[in-house]
Amino acid sequence: MLHGLMWFPLLGIFFWLAKVGYDEYQKLEAYKIWAVGFDRCKYDIYSTMGIKDRDLTWGKPTKSGSIDFQTFSLDRVSQVQLMVDGKSIDLNHLPTGGKKIDLQVQLIDNPDNIKIPFTEISLAAEWAIFLSKSNVKTDPSSLTPQP
Repeated sequence: MLHGLMWFPLLGIFFWLAKVGYDEYQKLEAYKIWAVGFDRCKYDIYSTMGIKDRDLTWGKPTKSGSIDFQTFSLDRVSQVQLMVDGKSIDLNHLPTGGKKIDLQVQLIDNPDNIKIPFTEISLAAEWAIFLSKSNVKTDPSSLTPQP
């Protein structure tokens, strides 16, 4: 009987992991439906983001779909920066890790920065380069990472 009771916490952990995995699966399926209307999009556990024409929309993924949407035109972007742990990163010299990764977007008519969270530095760098090249006000030649 004692051996059976020792396995009981392991059974609880198994069910918890199954529930967490199913919840993430539901988020991903909701994202797939949401992403159909976009030209380019991304999903990770922190945010969903999509571009249609010159408008960028991003929000937070949930089981029932993305929420807290924000949309802005790429024509209003004055600057795009990759931030890792609160520090601006040179796209030619990416760090190997960091706890907090954000794509910081500064709009022409808004003094507040928009911070879009990412889980991977390399993915955030690709989006920073893409958004900067999409914006004619920034010189895209300075943003190409070197291998």
